[in-house]
Amino acid sequence: MLMHPQFDPVAIALGPVQIHWYGLTYLVAFGLWFLLAAARTRHPTFARAGWTRRDVEDLLFYAVVGLIVGGRLGYALFYKPAHYLQNPLEMLMLWQGGMSFHGGLLGVIAAMAWFGRSRGRDFLQVADFVAPAVPLGLASGRLGNFINGELWGRAADPALPWAMAFPQSGSLVARHPSQIYQLLLEGLLLFVLLWLFARRERPQGQVAGAFLVGYAVLRFTAEYFREPDAFLGLLALGLSMGQWLCVPMLLFGAWLMARARGPDGPARPGAPA
Repeated sequence: MLMHPQFDPVAIALGPVQIHWYGLTYLVAFGLWFLLAAARTRHPTFARAGWTRRDVEDLLFYAVVGLIVGGRLGYALFYKPAHYLQNPLEMLMLWQGGMSFHGGLLGVIAAMAWFGRSRGRDFLQVADFVAPAVPLGLASGRLGNFINGELWGRAADPALPWAMAFPQSGSLVARHPSQIYQLLLEGLLLFVLLWLFARRERPQGQVAGAFLVGYAVLRFTAEYFREPDAFLGLLALGLSMGQWLCVPMLLFGAWLMARARGPDGPARPGAPA
């Protein structure tokens, strides 16, 4: 059985200024998205539509704001509504931790809608542009979870070669390193599949739909190895909150893909919906 290294969460300390590993992984995530999105501007669909590096810069700014606001609000409303309704000012205390991917997704969707409206671009065109550049950023975030020793996995057979004890959990029980599972699944694997899928010109909405379906399936699977939040446990049908939040993602993504392929879908790649 392996032991979690228990990294110092502070990567760099300059006097009173402390830079945490988790913050650095967010910066890496934003940098990766920027580089990949800049490459997307050369894709025939988006080159014809006039996407530029300036669009990427502006969209990144909107998305960062949407991610932070949506991620924090989502955590408060999905996971601890009673606590934050009684202590609303704690929602501003980002340094205490607590971000929700699904809330962040809603925040980014709102940011994409705002950007599309301001630039006269169809929302689904923006979503198709953004989606393939996202998974590597998710992988970076999961690496931050692992460094922090948080969101550890469920109990595992100690004979499993990569089973790991997380002292932060309050015990030395052998566990699945679920942060690494999620890094590999919804991060690296989803990136490879989606990037290859998006290389061809696709009907509008199909790439965004593929992201939603792919993430939902892979996250739903990884949740079987992740320890549920102690304050929530497992919910109806023995599923975690993360799994239940993946259900609408899966359904909406499947609808987008079917719509793009159906008789009423876009007639050509990038056509307005």
